[in-house]
Amino acid sequence: MPLVRISLMKQEKNEFGRKIGQIVHQEMVQTINVPEKDYFQVITEHDNNSLIYDSNYLGIHRSDGIIFIQITLNEGRNVDLKKLLYKNIADRLHHELDVRREDVLINLVEVKKENWSFGNGIAQYAS
Repeated sequence: MPLVRISLMKQEKNEFGRKIGQIVHQEMVQTINVPEKDYFQVITEHDNNSLIYDSNYLGIHRSDGIIFIQITLNEGRNVDLKKLLYKNIADRLHHELDVRREDVLINLVEVKKENWSFGNGIAQYAS
């Protein structure tokens, strides 16, 4: 836990998706206290037929540089920590990878601890 899904348009730059994933993971460790070795990610690249978005939803002007980041994690973090996580991820992607902040869409999906099995058919976090 958590499980991170990152979706972006196909890139010419090798390792770009992996670099995004590293930044997201580092920020989760530093900002919301995720354990360092708790590193599970799915990174997919799409064309404009399979990554669809509204280019002006809520007055935010998005481009084909859009990145969807969905983080499924245990419930319980407060709103201030979540806001800080969103800001830190967008800021680092902007500063380190030249990603427009407007193109960073983040969605947190909170679940109860018993909703995970990390292998062997066992719910390791269930009490």
